Amino acid sequence: MVGTPAGPGVSGEADDRVNELHERILSWYAVNARDLPWRDPDCSPWGVLVSEVMAQQTPLARVEPIWREWMERWPTPADLAADSPGEAVRAWGRLGYPRRALRLHEAATAIVERFDGVVPKSPEDLVGLPGVGTYTQAAVRAFAFGARSTVIDTNVRRVQARVVTGVEHAAPSLTRAEHDLATSLLPTDDVSAATWNVAVMELGALVCTARTPQCGICPVQDLCRWVTRGRPAYDGPPRRTQAWAGTDRQVRGEIVQRLRDSRTPLPRSALLGAGPDPAQVERCLSTLVDDGLIEPLPADTFALPA
Repeated sequence: MVGTPAGPGVSGEADDRVNELHERILSWYAVNARDLPWRDPDCSPWGVLVSEVMAQQTPLARVEPIWREWMERWPTPADLAADSPGEAVRAWGRLGYPRRALRLHEAATAIVERFDGVVPKSPEDLVGLPGVGTYTQAAVRAFAFGARSTVIDTNVRRVQARVVTGVEHAAPSLTRAEHDLATSLLPTDDVSAATWNVAVMELGALVCTARTPQCGICPVQDLCRWVTRGRPAYDGPPRRTQAWAGTDRQVRGEIVQRLRDSRTPLPRSALLGAGPDPAQVERCLSTLVDDGLIEPLPADTFALPA
């Protein structure tokens, strides 16, 4: 059994409802959870940290094979820190946002230098690592160390908005009220709270999806305020969609991929075809150099960082 939730917004009759949410969602997760390697109890805190950085804005189906390759090649922070940042970018493949690979390399180096190669447990030490923000530190504390922490991703926000608040979608960006509500919904004991975090994420990923929610198989359909209200359409601020084709992000990705595919530096001329507009490619080359993702070398050539 989970403990009684603590925090604002849950008292009296609400306690019974929250306890019912706990019971049903945790029971559903116990049967329906995907078998992902970083959820294995034997997975190291380093493995959890790598998975959390990789999974940012990236589907887990794409993350898993790359994560397995990384953990086989660099099973500890010291292993990654001993290799070059360019190899981290190369091994990142097409996960997108390759700066995350550099941040992981920097985090591994910091873990070795500051914490003797051991991923730290405290929120202060975790957020002090390169590339680790509020969400990642909370996720690592929950999933690597079993701590009671508030973990809020897009899936959690969507489930919370529908089931508890009664609206189709959460606000465009995380609000303090959302964070406080998520904290109030946590079970009081560490183990249940950590499982609750991942269970709600899984419900949002597999059932309470953004475009086609499968309300008919949802374990809390009768408790969902959005369903009770007749599933009203979203009427909040416009929701932004991320463009891809023709953007600097696409061109930057193509430049990095060409350098990944080559074991030797490439001349500028070999990279100018990364986009239809030479001026855009030149701009992207410049920003990639500024970001440390590629290095300019003699004879007007470029390579991944050594």
